[in-house]
Amino acid sequence: MIGLFAPTHTGRRRASELAARFGADALVVEGPVGPSLRRVWDRLSGVVLFLGTGSAVRSVAPLLTGERTDPAVVCVDADGRFAVVLSGAGGNALALQVADVLDAVAVTVEQEHVTGPLDELVDALDATVDGDVTECSAAVADGEPVGLSNPHGFPLPALPDTVSPDAASPQWTIALDDRRPADADRARLLWLVPRTLIVGVGASREASRTEIVEAVALLEREYSLDPRAVRAIATVARAEDHPGLAEAVQDLGFWHSEEGGDELPLRVFPADVLDRVDVPSPSGAVRDRVGTGSVAEAAALAAATEDAAGGPVDLVVPKLTSRRVTVAAARLRPRGRLAVVGVGPGPDDLRTPRADAELRRAAVVVGSRAVLDRVGRVLSPDARTEVGVVADAVDVAASGRAVAFAHTGEVEQVDAERAAVEVVVVPGVSRGVTGPVD
Repeated sequence: MIGLFAPTHTGRRRASELAARFGADALVVEGPVGPSLRRVWDRLSGVVLFLGTGSAVRSVAPLLTGERTDPAVVCVDADGRFAVVLSGAGGNALALQVADVLDAVAVTVEQEHVTGPLDELVDALDATVDGDVTECSAAVADGEPVGLSNPHGFPLPALPDTVSPDAASPQWTIALDDRRPADADRARLLWLVPRTLIVGVGASREASRTEIVEAVALLEREYSLDPRAVRAIATVARAEDHPGLAEAVQDLGFWHSEEGGDELPLRVFPADVLDRVDVPSPSGAVRDRVGTGSVAEAAALAAATEDAAGGPVDLVVPKLTSRRVTVAAARLRPRGRLAVVGVGPGPDDLRTPRADAELRRAAVVVGSRAVLDRVGRVLSPDARTEVGVVADAVDVAASGRAVAFAHTGEVEQVDAERAAVEVVVVPGVSRGVTGPVD
């Protein structure tokens, strides 16, 4: 969502014009700018301030935390002549869109491309970053050879040809993995840790917080799984009020979140549901005691299957047993990604920011020649384009790529489960839109 903030009547008029063109992706935020910004900042991907640069900087400066996490910030001067990038990844693209609508001049930042491709990669994976992303991004931007390790086959956005698994004498290596790298030069490694793992836990009522935390730590010590890749803990419903488990989940969230203090979700399943999950090592004794032949393995697989929404999951660690605790881990395996993007029959400045973001994110863009010509200026310079129909786009995505299918009208429905790809649909804006979109 893009927040539009304007303290003056003229600014509000321009903000309403922007909101009408951007559609449901934009919101004119009422009230004083400072308190309004603080209230909604964490929910925004972009901010447009109809203020002078000095006032705009003072408004956003206390809220800035990092280039990768901050929304893009653009300010528009009182006369509506300039759209100036102030902060955040994606600021250049937002400024260009604002300038198109308001017939203004976009004042962009030359350095934004330094982190652009890797920002897209981090956002696509919802990954924790370990390493110097700025220095690695500079190497990518300078055309230096950069190694790429993607053992699980995550769909990638467009990256330069110099970023490759076969890069000769790489200056940096980018690793996408939920396992800790073995022998690597940490000083020249950008390690992206995607949140792919569900940890199942079974514990007797007498098990303490320390015992549970130590059992979970076996996943790292014995299987090199990074705790920051854990997206949730799962167990049987009867253990939901287990005091040691609740405290252990809090501890794990605190120590392994990016900022510290983020509690991991605890997912619980009835015993009869877990008993129907196919696991490699069910136990009759556990079934007699708990009502399911497996807790740790079955809970990990059940939660991973829910999150995968039809995608494949693997039990990557069968149950590990200590005296009073069992743990297991399931992984959500990546699928190709297909964004079906409506670019609308009308002028390009009606296209929504989300549509442009999906087009920039894709490694391959498929569409008719006329549509590809229209969207060419917003694509990553490293993206590949192909003339084709949506079925062609599905085929490319099924090979594990991040693909966008750009179209101007109705398109046949894609069966995501049958296609074995993640499908995202971004509707177009019709030619007749002339006012605010609810």
